[in-house]
Amino acid sequence: MTTQTKDVVIVGGGPGGLSAALVLGRGRKKVLLCDAGSPRNAAAEHIHGFVTRDGTPPKEFRGIGREQLRPYDVEVRDVRVEGIERIGPRFRVLLEGGDMVDTLRVVLVTGMVDVLPDVPGYKALWGKAIFQCPYCHGWEIQDRQWGVLASSELMLDFSMFVTGWTRDVVVFTEGALVVSADKRAQLERAGVRLEERRIRRLVPTADGNALESVELEDGTRVAREFIFARPPQRQVELVQRLGLALDEQGFVKVNEFQETSIPGIFAAGDLTTMLQGALIAASQGAMVGYKMNHTLNMEFAGVSHG
Repeated sequence: MTTQTKDVVIVGGGPGGLSAALVLGRGRKKVLLCDAGSPRNAAAEHIHGFVTRDGTPPKEFRGIGREQLRPYDVEVRDVRVEGIERIGPRFRVLLEGGDMVDTLRVVLVTGMVDVLPDVPGYKALWGKAIFQCPYCHGWEIQDRQWGVLASSELMLDFSMFVTGWTRDVVVFTEGALVVSADKRAQLERAGVRLEERRIRRLVPTADGNALESVELEDGTRVAREFIFARPPQRQVELVQRLGLALDEQGFVKVNEFQETSIPGIFAAGDLTTMLQGALIAASQGAMVGYKMNHTLNMEFAGVSHG
């Protein structure tokens, strides 16, 4: 076991973590970037909507990000963070395998865990035919047969919103909410078909890589090629153990500096907001880097780090 000293430890090696590391590295901070586990977008084939990187596979994106950190004092390790505790003015970060790192600041960019429902066929089609964001996938599947899983009125509105990509939309409520007469009229005007029967399973194509139809409780099959859904999400175990303050939707609360309820621990990206995407996470990661570098420089002006 070894103990290192860093200015900042970043937990999470996706777009947000890489962006924060780049800013802090260029600010001459000593950084450890910890990356472990399967990325949340592991099932996605490409990243879209990210200027200069539209269509880039997620693995390639991460490789480019890591390569561009090489000139700076940024250490990247494929290791899981097991715990974080305060030791005086610093934090001690416990890594998988027993190594420890003492650091002035911590940045959490751990993303969220999608809690997929136990509907037969759902997990196998996640990321292949079931998506969350039309900005990420809508262009490639425009004018095809779409379905929207709706357990709230917000998702009913979403089903009308996506008619900008296709006019063939069915919204499935599974009887989970009462649809008012006014809302039914809005859906009808938008050309969105309302299906309130429960879903028995999602029927894949013969090769298992695409969706053929949605089978309802009475055996009726509704031909659909793609589904948009927003399954429940939860924080990763590390964030849960830290006991950070969460908002009513379960996202980590941060102030205007992206600082959490524990002073010195910051957060950025998907774990802080419902507005999720690679470009958004990268932007938030950069903002954390700028703000943190400024406060460190001002707090320790004239004092050598190390």
